[in-house]
This record gives sequence, structure tokens and C-alpha cells, in this order.
Amino acid sequence: MSTVGFIGLGNMGGHMARNLMRAGHSLVVYDANPKTVQQFKSEGATAASSPADVGAAAKEIVTMLPSSPHVREVYGGKKGLLETLKEGSLCLDSSTIDQSASIEVAKAVAERKSIYLDAPVSGGVLGAQNATLTFMVGGAGGKPELLTRAKVLLDKMGKNVVCCGSVGSGQAAKICNNMLLAIEMIGTAETMNLGLKMGLDPKKLASIINTSSGRCWSSDTYNPCPGVIEGIPPSKGYEGGFGSALMAKDLSLAQNAATTLGAPTPLGSLSHQIYRLLAQHPDFQSKDFGVVFKFLSDSKQ
Repeated sequence: MSTVGFIGLGNMGGHMARNLMRAGHSLVVYDANPKTVQQFKSEGATAASSPADVGAAAKEIVTMLPSSPHVREVYGGKKGLLETLKEGSLCLDSSTIDQSASIEVAKAVAERKSIYLDAPVSGGVLGAQNATLTFMVGGAGGKPELLTRAKVLLDKMGKNVVCCGSVGSGQAAKICNNMLLAIEMIGTAETMNLGLKMGLDPKKLASIINTSSGRCWSSDTYNPCPGVIEGIPPSKGYEGGFGSALMAKDLSLAQNAATTLGAPTPLGSLSHQIYRLLAQHPDFQSKDFGVVFKFLSDSKQ
């Protein structure tokens, strides 16, 4: 099995990296948090002190980072990947960033005679943990050999790999998906709150919704009402999971694209406003995005 570099070992990236290790790959890892790197070292990975060290050690590299500035810094900053990237390397960026950033980084990687594919994911922390993620891949359109090479790694971290087209198309698909996810989550949170105030048992209400036309991922897999589904962040104090601040960031990307392209997204805009409030609230900003349920339940009409 090949040695794989992995940069970004947070709530999502940590599980993804461990799935590669379980599949037999040797990992060289880097994260901004030294304690996280040391934890992976204790599990058998090789610790790197910078992204450049990762680029020098591996020709297949996965990055999973919070935002466009982080991606630009990891690739093009001081001691970044581009300083040491070997010719013929494959960089799979599973971060959710704006389309233009992916295109910019892809060009820089190409100048190093290597390949960059944007490969953002859907499926949440549970999907990352269980290796059931969906990867939306941009940059492999019309290049089946690139997709085949990427799938060697992606298939060990997920169950669906979709080729979306040219570089940046994976980001476009992810941004659209997350806008809809936010709308659904807020709708589910509103519905569960209303049902509780009307005297309904939350588990019974969720069961009815999930066998009726209101069913969605936020109701049947990631219900934001505590206690409805055990083992997910809403039933663990909204700890871990997909942070509200990250959802606000993704919705900002969607709204920027909508404004640039003249696409009407009224519900996306309202969702962005709500998650911006959560991202700025000291009690909610670090919590899983399902905490919108508590935000609404604590609010007065």
C-alpha cells in the first residue's frame, strides 16, 4: 500500500485519515494542532512538522481544511506543499471552499507537474466515521484515469464517488448541497419545536415525518431534537459534528455565488442570516449545526 499524506485532522479529517490507516496505508500527517498530530503518531502514523514535510514524503495527499485561506496557506504558504511537491503527485482537496480558490490552487499544483482534484464530501461526521461519505470530484472530467487513481483512496473513505466535471465543479455541487442541507435543518428544527409546543412526543412526531412526505436527512438521520436519535451530536449536547460557524461559511460561499450569477436564493439567504447569528453567539458558535433547534426553542416569538 502507498504512503498517503493527510493534512487536516479535525472532526471529519480525523475519521477519514483513520479509515485510510485501517485499509493498510501508511500515513504522514500534519495538523495545526500538535496534540492531534501526536495522537495520530501514537496510533502508528508518521508526524510531519509542516505541509512541506508531507509533500516531501508522499505522492498521494489528502487535505481537509476549514476554509479557502487555510487551503491557500497549506498549499502556497511558507513551508507549504508546493515547496516540496513531487512531480506526478495527486492532491485530493476535500475542503469546502469557493470555486475560484480551487481553480487557483489547481493551476499552482499543475505548475509543479502534479494533479489537484477538488473532492468535497457529504455525509457528516457519521459518514466520515463509517466510511460512507459521498465525494464530489472536480477536475477529472473526461479523464477516467485520474478518477481511477483517486478512487483508490476515496473508496476507502466513502461509498459514493461522483465525477462532477472540471476543476471547481465538485465545490459547486457541495455548496449547492449544503445550502439545501441548512434549509432542511432549519425546517426540521422549526417543525420539531412547534410539535413539542403543541404537546407531541418528539420521537413519535419524527416517526410520522419519516414515513410521510416531510422526510429528509435532517429528520431521519440527523434529527436536531435531543433524544430523538441516539449517538449523534444533538443527543450529546451538540458536541462534535459539523460546526455552526462552518455552516455559516458554506452558506456565505453559496450566497456569494448566487449574487455573482444572479441566481435567486431567498431561503438560502435567510438560512445564511440564521447561521451567521449562531456563528456569532458564544453559546452556539462551536456547537454542531443542529443546535439551531436550541437556538429556536430559546427564542421568543
